[in-house]
Amino acid sequence: MNIMDIANSIPMWIACGIPVVFVLIQAVLFARGAYNAGEKVGLSKTQMKKAMKSSAFTSIGPSIVVLSGMLSLLVTVGGPMGWMRLSMIGSVMFESIAAGLGTSAVGVTLGTDPMTEEALAMAVWTMILCSIGWVLFATFSANKMDKIEHKLSKGNTGTLTTIASCAIIGVFAAMCASHLSKPVYSMVQKADSVTVGAAGKNALACILGAIFMAILTTVANKKNIGWLKEWSLTITILAAMIITAII
Repeated sequence: MNIMDIANSIPMWIACGIPVVFVLIQAVLFARGAYNAGEKVGLSKTQMKKAMKSSAFTSIGPSIVVLSGMLSLLVTVGGPMGWMRLSMIGSVMFESIAAGLGTSAVGVTLGTDPMTEEALAMAVWTMILCSIGWVLFATFSANKMDKIEHKLSKGNTGTLTTIASCAIIGVFAAMCASHLSKPVYSMVQKADSVTVGAAGKNALACILGAIFMAILTTVANKKNIGWLKEWSLTITILAAMIITAII
């Protein structure tokens, strides 16, 4: 049997589908719990529906990025595994690197050499085992975050808001730093033409995203355009991706 027939077999779909079902159930339970908590703290139904609507719109852009990453995993580790991993973790970069490290352990270069049974098994085990760390950390530390936040803010809600904002900025800065540290115009000479290399495209996408987001946010706030605030992230991601791909 061909290795991709094994990777896309019905038993694999069933095995990978079970965790995805648990994730969907968990999402429903969290959404219901958040809605009930909102009612207890005095939020109106209009406010909560608006928050849910904004969250749904905001998730479209990142979801498209994850979908594009899943397409690359389809041809290497099969549809079931790519679907399960990105449904649970969602980190395209991590999954690709982990799968590549796993296959390289048995002498197979991911995306270049033909996939073997040993390489597929190593890729799957590497992707799963390498993600256990942050799952365990979140499991055992999440209930302690309130105490840590209270100690850091000393009961001041303004300080807590500042800490949360700084954390978000730090996360996005860390994600972009490795790309922005490389020259934007990383050029690759090919025959008589000059094209922007992969490193330059990554940096260019970050810069374009920042510019588009700044423009859309400014316009949305000045003109008080509600739908633009909700769609700004999705528009920014798609615009930066399309322009970078064309160049």
